[in-house]
Amino acid sequence: MDTAAASHHPHNELPHDNVPPGSASASDARRPRKRGQGELEAQVLAVLRSANGPATAGWVQEHLDGDLAYTTVITILSRLYEKKCVTRSRQGRSYVWTSASDEAGLAALRMRRVLDGERDREAVLARFVSALSPGDEERLRALLAQTTEKDED
Repeated sequence: MDTAAASHHPHNELPHDNVPPGSASASDARRPRKRGQGELEAQVLAVLRSANGPATAGWVQEHLDGDLAYTTVITILSRLYEKKCVTRSRQGRSYVWTSASDEAGLAALRMRRVLDGERDREAVLARFVSALSPGDEERLRALLAQTTEKDED
């Protein structure tokens, strides 16, 4: 087989923009980075907590970093409402929204939902506790002791 001919096979050539497959192109650099799971919800909650009272979805959209579509903001607010992280009340034909949770509450809710989705809760909890740093394990023990004391009162 002629090696010169093989090197000109279409699969051996770089794309026309001279960027190897799998690497970032110039257009990727202009594209906004994809946010992690729950990151948008946390940002929306932070914006709502900064409001001086209930806020409209439009107000939230204006105060968020980035250029999220209004419909995306509504979707996030609706999901937070279903999770009981925000409250809403009618104002005219739309809603105004208020934060009912903070970032820690939202993270705790996600942790509980993951745990609820597992069959062997004890194994998951045991692995979680065994992976904690000594300082976090002490904090957890102290929190559990406080909860037990409150339950006994």
